[in-house]
Amino acid sequence: MQQARVRLSVMALCCAAYVGTLAFMTLGGGGPKDHEKSSPVAVQAAAGERDTSRPPGQTSEGITGPSAPEIPPSQRGRTVVTGERSWQVSPGVRYRRWNQTNARGKIRAHLLTVNPRRAGVSLDYAHARYVPSRAPLTGLLARDHAVAGINGGFFDIYDTGAPLGVGRDRQQGMLHASKYTWHNAFYETSDGEFRIGPRMLTAQIEQFPQIEITNVNSPRVRNGKVGIYAPAWGRTYGYRITDGQKKHVRMVVIQDGRVASNRTTLNSDQQISGLVLIGRGPGADALSQLKVGSIANVGWGLPGDPQMAISGESILLRNGVRQVSNDREMHPRTAIGIDRDTGRLLLLVIDGRQRFSRGYTLVEEARMMKQLGAEDALNFDGGGSSTMAGENHKGRVKVLNAPSDGQQRKIPDGIAVLYSKP
Repeated sequence: MQQARVRLSVMALCCAAYVGTLAFMTLGGGGPKDHEKSSPVAVQAAAGERDTSRPPGQTSEGITGPSAPEIPPSQRGRTVVTGERSWQVSPGVRYRRWNQTNARGKIRAHLLTVNPRRAGVSLDYAHARYVPSRAPLTGLLARDHAVAGINGGFFDIYDTGAPLGVGRDRQQGMLHASKYTWHNAFYETSDGEFRIGPRMLTAQIEQFPQIEITNVNSPRVRNGKVGIYAPAWGRTYGYRITDGQKKHVRMVVIQDGRVASNRTTLNSDQQISGLVLIGRGPGADALSQLKVGSIANVGWGLPGDPQMAISGESILLRNGVRQVSNDREMHPRTAIGIDRDTGRLLLLVIDGRQRFSRGYTLVEEARMMKQLGAEDALNFDGGGSSTMAGENHKGRVKVLNAPSDGQQRKIPDGIAVLYSKP
């Protein structure tokens, strides 16, 4: 376990991160209000309830996408490719765009081919200052001076804005993770190999190893469990973290490796400068053992101590074998694939919810990745989040695809492609 023994000071000031209304464009769909009313995630948020342990659907906004025409693959006819364009973004990084048409309709695809073995090329986790903060993809990439990138995984779009899975930055280390959900991740091992597979949180209070910790800097603490909130979270969110539960909860603040406070109420609007442990139900009971003034060393990490990591959702391909079965629901899509033969990484975005591009099903996305040469591939957040950006011919990082919201959505994370001249 990568130990993160924190000897910091206590929590103070908040983040009231309200996630504003988003406009969605769907094929044959209504306006933004129609989608918000029909979205199961929006209904849960309005009622003060949400379950970020379960996928909200195939995109963070929880919208059901239009159904693809029921045409068997054998009858979809020849795929016609038109409008192909490409250019070198930087040494080792190339952008390509093209249109495809078959019996199911039109799509527009965008591909970044990255050679991480090229001197000066690297990938990192793109994020804002704090875990729940959001910004357009180009803003996230600018923090790393990246030459290109794509949006990342699912996030708590209707409340905290925080990502739902794993995020590990090369310089800052692990920023957030969970133990039981949102495991599938794209990551770089400690010896520089890129992989796709589960990365699950390991966390422990050294003096109380029997207390189970299930998340670090996540949108919610699981019912009956204990979660950690560190300075990377920013400010406290009060009872939003416990799904509105106010009874049978507990908050423990650790400062300089010792318990500074232990109480049965949660605060908000307080900047986190130490460690905050929050328990619900049996988790709250377990935290009652931590006495004020006692030593409490907390450690957390990911198996194998990867250099960088970011969660996705469905694994599309594993060793060249398709892992998804939904060939009906269409959305804008974002994915990453690994070509084991060449060592190259394939970052793909499919436009959708627009007349010139209908979007893809998960099966179509997996097939596209396989055709491009990937053996392993992972699906990221889609819908209005699907965004690709990269340097254009003038050397400026611009949006390269056509986000379905009509503009960049503010998102919490992504993958940054960097190039530094050797």
